[in-house]
Amino acid sequence: MKRMNKGIFITGTDTGVGKTFVAAGLIKAIRKKGINVCPMKPVETGCKIKNGRLAPADAVKLLKASGIDESLDAVNPYRFRQPLAPAVAAENEGVVIKKGKIISAYNHLAKSYDFIVIEGAGGIMTPVYKEYLCLDMIKDIGLSLIIVSRPGLGTINHTLLTIEAAKNRGINVYGVIVNHTGSAVKDLSEESNPEIIKRIGKVKVMEIIPYFKNPVLLSFQSVFRRIAGKIIRT
Repeated sequence: MKRMNKGIFITGTDTGVGKTFVAAGLIKAIRKKGINVCPMKPVETGCKIKNGRLAPADAVKLLKASGIDESLDAVNPYRFRQPLAPAVAAENEGVVIKKGKIISAYNHLAKSYDFIVIEGAGGIMTPVYKEYLCLDMIKDIGLSLIIVSRPGLGTINHTLLTIEAAKNRGINVYGVIVNHTGSAVKDLSEESNPEIIKRIGKVKVMEIIPYFKNPVLLSFQSVFRRIAGKIIRT
């Protein structure tokens, strides 16, 4: 019989670090363990209009990775057209984001599934609504945090700031995943960054994910199997 945490929250040190890529890969790996896993994307911005409705591309991708038949509205309670921070997009589009709705949506999913993988919007200090930050939402939901970071120069500062902000709010930082989002030539800092983040941030660097041009390769799948194995206790 499997014993596990109820879920994990995935944030990034910035936008474009590959949170959705990591979340989808992790969901697929957990699913292959025979675990009933459900994604959640509380707020998504920059949505395109398809068939007269806003289509949250990230939430759709995560839902597809899970293979479950769940309502998109349950997985993604809020979505906006403008590619802005949620608080700004909501204000511009005349929508009031209620944290109670987000927490209720999570609680509903947590009752129906074994494990929830939540992907945040932007970084940890991104405003969800007015002064309510992504940091506050993570704290209210109560899950441990995985931070997805860049590999190169500057990532030490961004990653340590994210770790510090989370710990100061009493959030458990499960670990850091360093993700390569392109095939650019490595800079010298990439070799030393993970160890420095681990030593100063006092966190686990769970995995360094190389750039995968073809994400169906077995080597790609094995990376996420390792990550899932560290999160799911059997």
